[in-house]
Amino acid sequence: MTDHALLLVNLGSPASTSVADVRSYLNQFLMDPYVIDLPWPVRRLLVSLILIKRPEQSAHAYASIWWDEGSPLVVLSRRLQQAMSRQWQHGPVELAMRYGEPSIESTLERMVAAGHKRITLAPLYPQFADSTTTTVIEEARRVVRENKLDVQLSVLQPFYDQPEYLDALVATTRPHLQQGFDHLLMSFHGLPERHLKKLNPGHSFDGGGDCCAGAPPEVVATCYRGQCLRTAAEVAKRLGLSEGQWSVSFQSRLGRAKWIEPYTEARLDELAKSGVKKILVMCPAFVADCIETLEEIGDRGKEQFREAGGEELVLVPCLNDDPHWARALSALCERAPLAL
Repeated sequence: MTDHALLLVNLGSPASTSVADVRSYLNQFLMDPYVIDLPWPVRRLLVSLILIKRPEQSAHAYASIWWDEGSPLVVLSRRLQQAMSRQWQHGPVELAMRYGEPSIESTLERMVAAGHKRITLAPLYPQFADSTTTTVIEEARRVVRENKLDVQLSVLQPFYDQPEYLDALVATTRPHLQQGFDHLLMSFHGLPERHLKKLNPGHSFDGGGDCCAGAPPEVVATCYRGQCLRTAAEVAKRLGLSEGQWSVSFQSRLGRAKWIEPYTEARLDELAKSGVKKILVMCPAFVADCIETLEEIGDRGKEQFREAGGEELVLVPCLNDDPHWARALSALCERAPLAL
């Protein structure tokens, strides 16, 4: 019996590209109160309306990027798990998904049944958000509580500003910069503004500047937008980029609510119309390539950029199972504090 296991947790994926599987996945995802933070009756009505047409649209998008081995997100997360098994010397490394399979519940139960009394939970999200980090932690706590599992959990904290993560991003991005580029766009997943304002009432998240410049640490700790901007600034600094060579945007909007800005779609148009011909796009909020990177940016973003007057959009791969990232993640997990 080993003494300290590691559980990596990513977002998840439909079981297949069938409309039925995509509908089931979207229902579980969108009904999470940390994702759509509305009262249950309103959330149920809204999600039911979304599920009328969205599954068929999403199934087509998934089919366009699906690999022979399965979902890119799951396949790449499995590869990271294998790479981490060579790095993590304290015990086995397992993988779970917040939505879909393998579930956090089944994986945690199996790990504890195998005799692992100490587990580090590693949500694979660099920047904090309730809809990513919090929901993973709360689901793990629910499983431990309701199943009366005898286990001690440590939890990896958001690592948006940690040198290991930033250096891994730089190591995977620099070779693409050396091929020549006009502009580097760092596109992060978006969030509704209300998610941020709920955590920090009275704090402004509008505009294009750093919303957390000069803000106290407790605000920065839960400001997703501010953390994204700090990640981007540190990456640009390490890459030696001047102010005009890079910018930040936010993608993947859903619904009519106000989301944090600037929007990736608008930024791609602006850059193309300003004379940028070759753009590099990296997505630092994702540690594994998925539908948001491969299809939204790699396919639709590329087409949009060309239609707006640009010539070439190059998608920089996510960290995936890069050796720099596996070493970085192992070091980050070593410092994970015990959960209260």
